Amino acid sequence: MKALIVLEDGAVFQGRSFTGPFETTGEVVFNTGMTGYQEILTDPSYCGQMVTMTYPLIGNYGINDEDIESDRIHVKALIVKEYQHAFSNWRADISLRDYLSGNHIPGIEGIDTRALARHIRLQGAMKAIISTKDLDRQSLIEKARQSQGMVGRDLVRDVTCRMPMLWRDNRLVKLNKEIEDFEWPDNGKKLRVLAIDYGVKYNILRSLAERNCDILLMPAHTVSETIDMLSPDGLFLSNGPGDPAAVTYAVETIKGQIGKRPIFGICLGHQLIGLALGGRTYKLKFGHRGGNQPVKDLSTGKVEITSQNHGFCVDMDSLTDPEVELSHINLNDKTVEGLNHKRLPLFSVQYHPEASPGPHDAGYLFDRFAHMMNRFKN
Repeated sequence: MKALIVLEDGAVFQGRSFTGPFETTGEVVFNTGMTGYQEILTDPSYCGQMVTMTYPLIGNYGINDEDIESDRIHVKALIVKEYQHAFSNWRADISLRDYLSGNHIPGIEGIDTRALARHIRLQGAMKAIISTKDLDRQSLIEKARQSQGMVGRDLVRDVTCRMPMLWRDNRLVKLNKEIEDFEWPDNGKKLRVLAIDYGVKYNILRSLAERNCDILLMPAHTVSETIDMLSPDGLFLSNGPGDPAAVTYAVETIKGQIGKRPIFGICLGHQLIGLALGGRTYKLKFGHRGGNQPVKDLSTGKVEITSQNHGFCVDMDSLTDPEVELSHINLNDKTVEGLNHKRLPLFSVQYHPEASPGPHDAGYLFDRFAHMMNRFKN
């Protein structure tokens, strides 16, 4: 079935649907990972985006029940060069096509993904439409231009949990009581982490649990007073989609928590910390997405290969507090990859130390958070 991708600047790419008829709009981005399409599909940070995989062969190991990063698919569409119909993996349950079709997510193949990625690399990520129904170029250009972009858009509201939840036995479970009546489990030496869900990945929660943490996941609109009432040992700020400047309620909550307890932010959580510290954020030309981004830790001089998925960045020049320092930089474009407060228990990174899929170079950051909570607690 013929399908067209039409970008807002008029660029057209022709392919074919492998999931049936559809029409959808979103921001077209590219991911450089060779594997991990299942984790990418279920990463809430991709909400509102159509993902182009630069690796040409996608689908060969199918889909399983274990490698998901949230409760559903969040991408608007998956764009590949060649879809592999025959999959082979002892852990696989269904094919990628059946997984996408069952969740009403478009899949398109036969696209010159190298040309599409290069176009985005040169012109920037942009709004687009994919359709098997309307094949008129001018009509599609107009639809793409009229669609909603990412700047100024709060997508956190679409992906956050609706009620408090606990991470138990490698899954999220609902509280059986009102949050006002919640009491932390009496687990002796376990650390109590309140994680705010802006679009959290499951492997972040797994990584915290592996560091001897009890984890209470709270909705994005949670206010500072509620966090004070729950009195956790540490506050974790998750990844998530959209424009951080639009999530003003989260910035106000973070402002009310800085200095009260250890805080660790990843991706969107990092950007929100930057805003709470008085800085600004801006949209990157085409973002960083994939598992091969080199980042330098300025405190040690070591280079980490990192997993990343973000389209916005903190403007370091906008942070005037001398107590706030740059901790990590991206070696490709020198953009901000981490912040640290010299005096308060607060740090953040733009990339994903939980990986899933790898690399695992940055897992030490969860150890740093646990150490910070233990030190602050004692």
